[in-house]
Amino acid sequence: MMARFADKVVVITGAASGIGEGAARRFAEEGATLVLGDIDTGALGKLAAELGGTVETRETDVTDRAACEALVEAAIDRFGRIDVLVNDAGVDHLGKLDEGDFSEFTKVIETDLYGVVHMSRAAIAHLRASKGCIINVSSVSGLGGDWNHSFYCAAKGAVSNFTRALAMDEARNGVRVNAVNPSLTYTALTAGMKEQPDLIAKFEERIPIGRGAEPADIAGAIAFLASDDARFVTGVNLPVDGGLTASNGQPPLS
Repeated sequence: MMARFADKVVVITGAASGIGEGAARRFAEEGATLVLGDIDTGALGKLAAELGGTVETRETDVTDRAACEALVEAAIDRFGRIDVLVNDAGVDHLGKLDEGDFSEFTKVIETDLYGVVHMSRAAIAHLRASKGCIINVSSVSGLGGDWNHSFYCAAKGAVSNFTRALAMDEARNGVRVNAVNPSLTYTALTAGMKEQPDLIAKFEERIPIGRGAEPADIAGAIAFLASDDARFVTGVNLPVDGGLTASNGQPPLS
């Protein structure tokens, strides 16, 4: 494994599980100094112990702007810089618009969208100083709609367009801003789906590669976007989806 991030400080939210954990493992393998935030401090501490190396952890609820600022301050206080920010923390919601309490909608927006904005705002001056980059974890649900998923699609669609607009604003400051847009990825958020083989089969039928993603599949794309190999890439929403969005939605023809 290359050591592309041996001199870099990488901040990751939602790092205790799923794609955030996958990204933490990938950056650690490539030599990065890590600052990891999550609300699950037990899992976060366990991950830090497994990774070894230089890892700072902080309990971070990304819906709390002060907590986001504290995570950034912890990185600066200990390491003096931030080179990469990975905004991964998120929640999901499945249901119709008029089902459940309105707080379910606000929770998704405050976590999936506001969390990205809070962290980016807190870190942006430091990223300008380091000529660093932001990678947001959006979704294919931020590029198109899903049935029974309007709250999540609203949040991820906003993240996708926030990525484009912030990239334009910060390009002349030397900060690149990109997003990855995964399709079905096997994480704690989708664990229940694995117990529904008929549903998984429907997903696998629609994904040309024929399977859902593992967190490591998404982490590789995140690492690419954070690396110097992507130095001329900004404002991109990169589908990491096994070819799902290559389709026009029609079934296979025989």
